[in-house]
Amino acid sequence: MILVAITTPKVTDDDAAIIVRLLNSGIDIIHLRKPESTIEECRRVLERLDARYRSKIVVHDYPVLYAEFSLKGIHLNRNITSYSDDYRGNRSRSCHTLGEVVRCKVDYDYLLLSPIFDSISKQGYRSGFSDEELRRASDEGIIDHKVIALGGVTPERFDYIRSLNFGGVAMMGAIYK
Repeated sequence: MILVAITTPKVTDDDAAIIVRLLNSGIDIIHLRKPESTIEECRRVLERLDARYRSKIVVHDYPVLYAEFSLKGIHLNRNITSYSDDYRGNRSRSCHTLGEVVRCKVDYDYLLLSPIFDSISKQGYRSGFSDEELRRASDEGIIDHKVIALGGVTPERFDYIRSLNFGGVAMMGAIYK
């Protein structure tokens, strides 16, 4: 099961040290998601990391940083809506319905499906799926190794997530709270 950590939205002085600690403790991929920070602030975080750590980072907000720092990939979102023709890195995006997963899965290395549970970091952001819907999606192969569970994920829920055949988990609130 792939373990993904998503950063907090604003750059802090501790970001580089936190990223190193997370990757050294078993996190596989870091999503550098900093919508409340400038490209220069994000660049300073990346400059403080060795290449071996940078190669495990997927950027959300500033795709130019992908090539500049030899990052793992770019995550599509409302700010980054497509890849350049010459892009060869990791491809990921967020989905909020099972229909989106079905439509998008073939074009991406993995998809973040959320919210699986009530969010820890976003107040009032409720689970979008019932247990029955998730089990049916798993049985039909919609949820598989390319789908990562996001939203309210904690280590106590890993067994349940595994039972649904998710390829991994993504966490922010459980890590930073």
